[in-house]
Amino acid sequence: MNERRVTLADVAAKAGVHVTTVSLAIRNHPRLPEKTRLRIQKLATEMGYAPDPFLRALVSYRVRNTPRRNPPTIAYVSNWATRWGWKKVTAHPQFFAGAQAAAKDMGFNLEHFWMREPGLTQGRLSHILYSRGIKGVIIASHGREMGDALQFDWANFSAVKIDYFPHQPALHNVTNNQLDIARLAIQKVMAAGYKRIGFVMHRGWDHAVDHLWTAGCLCEQQMLPAGERIPAYLFPTSQPVDHWLNEGKPETEPESGAFAKWLEKYKPEVIVSKASFVLPVFKKLGLRVPKDIAFVDLFLEDFKGETAGVRQNHETVGALAVEILAGQLQYNKFGIPKIPTTTYVEGTWFDGASCPPR
Repeated sequence: MNERRVTLADVAAKAGVHVTTVSLAIRNHPRLPEKTRLRIQKLATEMGYAPDPFLRALVSYRVRNTPRRNPPTIAYVSNWATRWGWKKVTAHPQFFAGAQAAAKDMGFNLEHFWMREPGLTQGRLSHILYSRGIKGVIIASHGREMGDALQFDWANFSAVKIDYFPHQPALHNVTNNQLDIARLAIQKVMAAGYKRIGFVMHRGWDHAVDHLWTAGCLCEQQMLPAGERIPAYLFPTSQPVDHWLNEGKPETEPESGAFAKWLEKYKPEVIVSKASFVLPVFKKLGLRVPKDIAFVDLFLEDFKGETAGVRQNHETVGALAVEILAGQLQYNKFGIPKIPTTTYVEGTWFDGASCPPR
């Protein structure tokens, strides 16, 4: 016969406090003094108390389905050259849309804050969020040229980062699994019978994902004979770092002359890249897809079957950021985590006429 589950009331009776006090202590609520929280948490552990997952699910369901007059706000913090510039860049609008939908579903209000408002400093924004009672922060759409560290009063916030920048502080992170997305694309290309595989990527974009695209490309190339391995083409090829680092600038494409020389030298059968990077250059060079060269899109947005590639599922990234943040807020976990975690979202492969089997 199973022993009776230890309840909050049991812990409260043993501790000589109200049930509400035990509930706050278990959730690590800052309303209670740290000494009181630790004492009750230690007692609950000794008594064998464990939360009821079914009861928690019921409470979560009721919260989601009960309209709130004043829903709590989650801050969606961007640091781009302009307030809405990130909406014109691949992935970032979908990150926001996914986060917004998940926030609404979970009973939160998602509000955008732009770090480069005139006169706004990082310290002042941190103070504004705290003053408004905003405890949850999503750090997203942070241009890689904007600096690599954020100076917030992190002890006041639960925070989750979308994508790789800024690197500091080391927060819990949600992003696309760019390493495996590149590997998936090349694996599918190999399975279709192609051997000479060209990988083309903007140098700044590869830098923005900590070089995981080129890492995935190099990993899969080890499966090919040495004579069939083609070095990745990263462009711009000769310009200084400050030219290609700025993510706020419009998308660019390889310089057709240098790209044509690379094509002539290595003679790839298929190009794995982003459509806006290479298709305009193919047109300039008179190359037809797939008759002259096959093509796979790492950022597939057209699912009609004309183009082969990988859908990156950006909306899922934004939604997961909110879900992870909500869990942090539920247990009042504030500050920089001792052990930050990264949650990767996989890509989805789609066959297409641009890369037919050989």
